[in-house]
Amino acid sequence: ENGHAYQFHDFKKQGVPETALAAWLAALGWEVVLNKQGTTWKKLPDEVNLSVQDAASAKAVLLANSSCIKRPVIDWDDGRVTVGYYPETWG
Repeated sequence: ENGHAYQFHDFKKQGVPETALAAWLAALGWEVVLNKQGTTWKKLPDEVNLSVQDAASAKAVLLANSSCIKRPVIDWDDGRVTVGYYPETWG
């Protein structure tokens, strides 16, 4: 709609690109990338939820449970990474 070319990646069908996930966590922090409001997170066992204490533990959970990644994740051409649906900022 804003004239941006894009490539859609379906985490459920194609998996989570591990190197991209590591870059997202480094750029934004695990607290931003991990969606604790979603039903997948809420359905995980308490011991899994409590195990997430840092980027490494978050990465392990996100690789195993791709629906816990806040979406959409956008890798912009200028190197920025954004997470979440905020089209008013996509210009």
